[in-house]
Amino acid sequence: MAGVPKRADSRCPTHPGAFLREIVLPALPMPKTELARTLGISRQSLYDILAERQPVTPAMAVRLGAVFETTATSWLNMQTAYDLWHAERKVDTSKMKPLRLAS
Repeated sequence: MAGVPKRADSRCPTHPGAFLREIVLPALPMPKTELARTLGISRQSLYDILAERQPVTPAMAVRLGAVFETTATSWLNMQTAYDLWHAERKVDTSKMKPLRLAS
């Protein structure tokens, strides 16, 4: 996309909970407890997502998509980018050798 700066590879992608906490919640005309009720989840589940202690699951992505008129895919893509960034830094692949497929 022209004109949109690319995130540096060294910078962790935004957790969807941080996006909700920093961008979405301040624009909502309701408290967090009401958002949890609207999503059909417990307050604790919402607080865990907002605190980045819980991931956005496919089921949660569907709920968020429905409530905010977005796609579940957008929420899952955000979570996947976050998870993959951490996995690439945590998983040691130094002893793994590429496999060659037989032709």
